[in-house]
Amino acid sequence: MSADPSLKAWLTLSLIRGLGGEGARHLLREFGSPEAVLAAPLGSLKVFVKAEAASAIAQGITEDVLSPTLAWLEDKQNHIVTLGDGDYPQFLLNIVDPPLLLYVKGRRDLLNATTIAIVGSRHATPQGINNAEEFAHSLSDAGLCIISGMAHGIDAAAHRGALQGTGSSIAVVGTGLDKVYPAANRDLAHQLAEQGTLISEFPLGTPPLAANFPRRNRLISGMSIGCLVVEASLQSGSLITARLAMEQGRDVFAIPGSIHSPLSRGCHKLIKQGAKLAETAQDILEELAWQLVSAPPKDKTTAAEDTGFLDQIGFDPVSMDALCLRSGLTVSQLSAMLLTLELEGRIATLPGGLFQRTH
Repeated sequence: MSADPSLKAWLTLSLIRGLGGEGARHLLREFGSPEAVLAAPLGSLKVFVKAEAASAIAQGITEDVLSPTLAWLEDKQNHIVTLGDGDYPQFLLNIVDPPLLLYVKGRRDLLNATTIAIVGSRHATPQGINNAEEFAHSLSDAGLCIISGMAHGIDAAAHRGALQGTGSSIAVVGTGLDKVYPAANRDLAHQLAEQGTLISEFPLGTPPLAANFPRRNRLISGMSIGCLVVEASLQSGSLITARLAMEQGRDVFAIPGSIHSPLSRGCHKLIKQGAKLAETAQDILEELAWQLVSAPPKDKTTAAEDTGFLDQIGFDPVSMDALCLRSGLTVSQLSAMLLTLELEGRIATLPGGLFQRTH
């Protein structure tokens, strides 16, 4: 199986056990190239890295270890982009720990697109899902590429919204690119591979280990000019992405929510810490001095809206009893109006017999 010797050297160096990104970059600075590192005497290697890593480099990687990745590269959708490659995301060169190489599936040209991150809770509310899709769609229509982590909830909604727009989307995943996690997002992963890009720093075969997901967050923030948090509890991993974005000098935005919702508290905390409050996609575009390409069409109004019924629902979850008191309508009248709004996607039914607006 033939392959570019330089690429094989980069791949070999990345797979050396015990070396790590920092050690590999140190050796590259000292020896100049992966080929030179792999050809260096054991004694010279021990000067710069631990003895175990130096011995592993001297021993090398067998062809059978490299073969699965080289076979994967025969698919034209699949790429490996190294630190020495011109297509390597330039923003990542300025973060603390840039990956030695990236596994890429899909559009290689998106690696240096102007990108904004949209992240949030895996257990998002219907309102949060709707917000993520609409913000992503609008920002995509403005010419921005949307990057997220392909998790359940806000991440998946952001990818879907972005792919509906004129821009595209990048997913940074915490597994090898020969695996899809979560499995429920398999169709989304295929769509991203066709219309957007999937990226991982982890070798093929890497399972969904818990430690990998916070690590991939630095790439999501690092590739972006800004980061929008849609919904997040105080323990949400998306706050890690937001913190990394702040440390990397990126703009951070947060959508406010109900004071009664645990999924709003993370966003409110970020706003208190200096994140910009975002009520519309236009707020983000103006802060970034980015020109909106096209404004989204206005939604059609329904009879229920004409009567002011959505105003009576409000924006917090509400019970049928509370709506009866607010509107003066009977349960049967309310049920008919709520069913119409739910079919139109304007409200969602929540556990406990509650209702919430999605627009």
